[in-house]
Amino acid sequence: MRIEARGLTFDVRAGGPEDGAPVLLLHGFPQHGGEWDAVVPALHAAGLRTYALDQRGYSPGARPKAVEAYRMPELVADAVAVLDALGVEAAHVVGHDWGAVVGWNLAARHPERVRTLTAVSVPHPAAMAHALTTDPQQKARSAYILLFRQPGKAEKALLALGATGLRRMLTGVGDDERVAAYADPMREPGALTAALNWYRAMDRTDMAATGPAPVPTTFVWSDRDIAIGRTAAKACADHVTGDYRFVELHRVSHWIPDEAPAPLAEAILARVRGLA
Repeated sequence: MRIEARGLTFDVRAGGPEDGAPVLLLHGFPQHGGEWDAVVPALHAAGLRTYALDQRGYSPGARPKAVEAYRMPELVADAVAVLDALGVEAAHVVGHDWGAVVGWNLAARHPERVRTLTAVSVPHPAAMAHALTTDPQQKARSAYILLFRQPGKAEKALLALGATGLRRMLTGVGDDERVAAYADPMREPGALTAALNWYRAMDRTDMAATGPAPVPTTFVWSDRDIAIGRTAAKACADHVTGDYRFVELHRVSHWIPDEAPAPLAEAILARVRGLA
């Protein structure tokens, strides 16, 4: 389905019982709403209604050119506007990677719209900002961001030789067909630049200033995540004032929704059911 919001057109994958409690699913880089394909069957079986949003820059009809258009307040406003368009007052929010960052900010800025939060792979922005300042290992893990913030150079590096760099980055999501499902849309004109603009618009000061999450929250992290280390993951607890659970998955990479959909679905359902 397509949702008109804020003068943009967002692609949304909807599924599950129409009268089920709504779940807003937010993807990360360089993926799209399809990253939840292996997770949603368990959510639907539990009676939940899911909406997997292709976020700003990923939906072709929501791809502004200015870097400033990808600042976090704009991304959060998109999520709120999509909920409004769907007629959803409050949703269970699940986000992976950059989608987790949007989820953290949505919970901090609009807690009345978030029934529960399940953040996957990426911890609270303030925890991440602290780790980037204090943990040399996290600085090393995040060095790729310096490349991603360089217009033109990043696109060239990731798309060269049939997007070999992008495909290698996606190692862990599954077979070649699954890798292509994420890499091929990024080869469309302007798509990768729009996705990288999330990195180019990021501000560490804004990250550090992100308020705590006051809603029931679960953070799911995997011990083989090459981008996020344990220091940032464990610090996440300091930035949640609602009920908090930390779920650590073992021998799983950064691509949790693709690689470990069953335990992730279990964590989501445990959080959703914990609200009752």
